[in-house]
Amino acid sequence: MKRHLTGIGMGAFEKVLGDFLGTIPRDSYLISDKFTPQCADSAAENAVTALYEKSAELLGTDYMDFYWIHNPMDAPKWVTKLIPLAKSGKIGKIGLSNHSLAEIKEAEEILAKEGLKISAIQNHYSLLNRSSETSGILDYCRENDILFFSYMVLEQGALTGKYDTDHPFPEDSDRGRTYNPMLPQLEKLNARLEEIADHHNAAAAQIPTAWAIAKGTLPIIGVTKVYQAEDAAKAAEIKLTEEEIASLEQLADQTQLNVIRYWEKEMR
Repeated sequence: MKRHLTGIGMGAFEKVLGDFLGTIPRDSYLISDKFTPQCADSAAENAVTALYEKSAELLGTDYMDFYWIHNPMDAPKWVTKLIPLAKSGKIGKIGLSNHSLAEIKEAEEILAKEGLKISAIQNHYSLLNRSSETSGILDYCRENDILFFSYMVLEQGALTGKYDTDHPFPEDSDRGRTYNPMLPQLEKLNARLEEIADHHNAAAAQIPTAWAIAKGTLPIIGVTKVYQAEDAAKAAEIKLTEEEIASLEQLADQTQLNVIRYWEKEMR
């Protein structure tokens, strides 16, 4: 099984990851890295290539299996500037993150003229934020053979069963400020997650991930402990019923919560 490793920003972290990757066979993992418009010199002709090469050097590679335009700021310009790099053979799959359906289609039109295509989309997608579904992005990806990577599937732990009104997030944390006020509205949904988890002899945190897989997406799970990686792997083996999926979505809709963060937008 190949590992899918993400370059976590320029600098020391990429260097540490690159040193590790140098100890294992290149065909045993996939590298996924990103171009962030805000980090680029917008006036430079080779802005995309310059950031790519800096990351590639730190990671010790000359090839990125996935390379993303991380957000849609000045989207047409950066998609266009990515073309020479993509045609050089240094990128396996071109991805877009946090792009709307209109922005995805615009990018597709630009790339198609050069014989290129979008291969992957990465958006916030969870039981509490299905705007990439209701906007038609998921259907578009299915129809056009585009992988959809879902992030924030667990809403930073709010959908794991670990936190509730009696056991909130640390108050002085970003997660606490964001999700603690939502915990009362999440009680019924989290109770249903626990119920379904018991039925499948699983952990509650595995159920939102299994749901995201059932919806045809590839969840991105942040892990800091071994058991979290094991939970994510086990979630892929859980087959939720249509009734279970429908009940989860109904309860999620009833919360009427807005979990779109300050760096994101609702997909329309």
